[in-house]
Amino acid sequence: MVSPIVGDRVSRSAQDGAVCTPRRHRARPLCDSPPAASDGGGSIAGVTAPNDRADKPLTVLVYSDDVDVRKQVILALGRRPHPDLPEVEYVEVATEPVVIANMDAGSVDLAVLDGEAVPAGGIGIAKQLKDELRHCPPIVVLTGRPQDAWLATWSRAEAAVSHPIDPVELAKTVVGLLRAPATTS
Repeated sequence: MVSPIVGDRVSRSAQDGAVCTPRRHRARPLCDSPPAASDGGGSIAGVTAPNDRADKPLTVLVYSDDVDVRKQVILALGRRPHPDLPEVEYVEVATEPVVIANMDAGSVDLAVLDGEAVPAGGIGIAKQLKDELRHCPPIVVLTGRPQDAWLATWSRAEAAVSHPIDPVELAKTVVGLLRAPATTS
């Protein structure tokens, strides 16, 4: 099979082969107005708590052919998986060409790929992305069982979490990768 990635660009055939459009989810603020100024109760010497910073949201790509698996991942991570991190925006993807296009665009901070997806499994996609993208974000592969973690290692994914998805384990894994300094693969 010819790789749809050519250098750092997605070939035309990969874009034409996409059968779905990624759906973006972003948590909405509870109110539209900015918080009222306080008399020093919320900050000390101009230093604000991590929750108060207005960082841009992190983008997490979630790939699976099964909508229920995508929902489980999104529910496990929530809007803000850790107080030290900004809110998370999710991009749900069901096909390999759309995964490659999104990853190639460079707007993804972390990808969660389902190793049990068909016809293209997340382990193979992870290997392809790590081999072909110059700056590939961290990847978490969902494996069918804990004994398959070696496949995730082969694919050069940074982490593996097995099915059934344990929300605590997945959140801990994702937070660790999002907090780690960026590395070039």
